[in-house]
Amino acid sequence: MNADYVKQLFGLDGKVALVTGASGGIGKSLAHGLAMAGATVALNGRDATKLDQLAESIRADGGQAVAFPGDLSNVDNVKPLVDSLLQKQGRVDVLVNCLGVNKREPVFEVTPETYDWIMNVNLKGVYFLSQAVAAQMAKRGEGGRIVHIGSVNAAIGLQDISVYGLTKAALVQNTKVMAVEWAEHGIRVNCLCPGFIETELTRVGLWQHEKRSDWIMRRLCIKRPGQPEDLVGLCLYLSSPAAEYTTGQAFYVDGGLLAGSPW
Repeated sequence: MNADYVKQLFGLDGKVALVTGASGGIGKSLAHGLAMAGATVALNGRDATKLDQLAESIRADGGQAVAFPGDLSNVDNVKPLVDSLLQKQGRVDVLVNCLGVNKREPVFEVTPETYDWIMNVNLKGVYFLSQAVAAQMAKRGEGGRIVHIGSVNAAIGLQDISVYGLTKAALVQNTKVMAVEWAEHGIRVNCLCPGFIETELTRVGLWQHEKRSDWIMRRLCIKRPGQPEDLVGLCLYLSSPAAEYTTGQAFYVDGGLLAGSPW
């Protein structure tokens, strides 16, 4: 084993990676990390301006990125996205499903409209996009990597986060089934489950909320909020040739929250 072998294990030169939810805090960091590892990154999200800004930032750092804006909460948009990507880039080697939405409210207050909205984005869109991308991976015959972005909510129940937690737990189960069915095609499917990560969306509702932030900090082994950059290393591994023998797994990057806590 030499240095070149190790570089090949984790390198993504010549690969095309599609990252959904790339206009959000976590998706932005994961996309940037994949680009720095050598992949050409296709950026999907609903905010075209943020995608363009991210693409410019990646190119300024020497990477390659192209924006593909679109709303995948409507599955009718899945095929046009994949078709456009294949037409322009020719292939998809890595899919990182980072899109997701949440609405904090008690079970008693959840409406069918809210339920459908969260399910459509977090689960239905991910399911059918994975189906479409995996189909072209199988047809090409060179394998591929799919990384679902789950949540610590797949492992624990939290007040006022019922539908979101339901979708993330289902995503972990779906990871296993996709891994089983697509292994013969060389497609490895895994789920990266973040803990409590500090982003623009969580800063006010979570980290600046005294009761919630105190609850989290008392349970963390690593006494700080998680950052999007903390997820990049594992995402790179799961997207790379190094993960050839890793599939169907859920990996929690949670600062030790699930490990337990002192008295």
